[in-house]
Amino acid sequence: MFEVVGATPKPLFSEKTWSQILKAIAVIPGTKESIHLREIEKPTLSEVPNGNGVLVRCLKVGVDATDKEIIEAYYGVAPEGDDFLVIGHECFGVVEEVGENVTDFQKGDFVTATVRRPGTSMYDVIGTNDMTSDDKYYERGICNLHGFLTEYFVEDAQYVVRVPKGIAKLHCLMEPMSVVAKAIWQMDEVQRRLKVWSPKVAFVMGAGQIGLLATLFLRLRGCEVYTIARSPGPNIKSEICEDYGATYVSTKETSVEDLIARVGRPDFILEATGSSKLAFDSLQYVGKNGCVVWTSLTVVDEMLEIPADRINQEWVLGNKVLVGSVNGNRSHFELGIKFLSLGETTYPGITEKVLTSPVKGFENYGELVRLLVEDKSALKVYLDISDL
Repeated sequence: MFEVVGATPKPLFSEKTWSQILKAIAVIPGTKESIHLREIEKPTLSEVPNGNGVLVRCLKVGVDATDKEIIEAYYGVAPEGDDFLVIGHECFGVVEEVGENVTDFQKGDFVTATVRRPGTSMYDVIGTNDMTSDDKYYERGICNLHGFLTEYFVEDAQYVVRVPKGIAKLHCLMEPMSVVAKAIWQMDEVQRRLKVWSPKVAFVMGAGQIGLLATLFLRLRGCEVYTIARSPGPNIKSEICEDYGATYVSTKETSVEDLIARVGRPDFILEATGSSKLAFDSLQYVGKNGCVVWTSLTVVDEMLEIPADRINQEWVLGNKVLVGSVNGNRSHFELGIKFLSLGETTYPGITEKVLTSPVKGFENYGELVRLLVEDKSALKVYLDISDL
């Protein structure tokens, strides 16, 4: 029996065969330090109606700041009927079986899966459930649905996305890249207002996995990119940025104000710092007609003083735009995968350097958490469940 912290475990399916029982990493939402290893029943294709199910064997599952904050009990909601939440929303696996009406996938395909599932709003109905206006929403491993940190999952084929074998080595970067793809797609959509929008200079605030993947995406778009982080180089982050042809800027060595004095204000800023102060600071940096996209979610309830009048004047007179962006829908996953493929062709062997911190075995979930919470040099922490 696996230890369960902070809750009475559900029956361990003792009447089932071991082939029907899976290991999973879960939390008790709202309870700090409740992460634990537990047993869950293996899902079946029959759980998805109309023969549209896909059974996926998980190979790699990434964890990120969202998982860290769920572990720390800032948010997270268990599915109805359960008192626990299986975490993990960055999955990569291989198809084991498909329903009778599935034609897009076959056994042996490498795949990932989207995160959000439909609610009831008009946005959900038209397939843009990432833009839902419902107060209650559904996200794998985050809110109201179990996640992917287990051995198998079953999913409706419409939420499964094929991963080309040529970039299988990038495995659990598919979901983070979808976040970047959506953010930049939204920039393009809103900037159609300008008729001749063609960004030349971009600042990426933060050099974690999202920041580095944004650096790649924007470099592939032809932008002059400045990736801004705290730590002075050389380090793994600066090495990756420079290999992409971007400029790594440490704020301990060069202030953003000094950078602007040298290169001018950027056309576009993608913020991925996890800091509300830096998110609001970014509003002061973008140029006229520019766009800022916030991708990080801050949870510490920090109080700030900002030059509100100056920001108001500059934003109104400068026709600037701020966009908030959450995880994407299928189209953003597909766009992100295309850019990862292009990136591997253009900068071969560079992006996999982001995959810094594998952990073998479900029983080592404590090390997974330690790396996620304590190791500041870790870019991508992930559970290495099985070889490709």
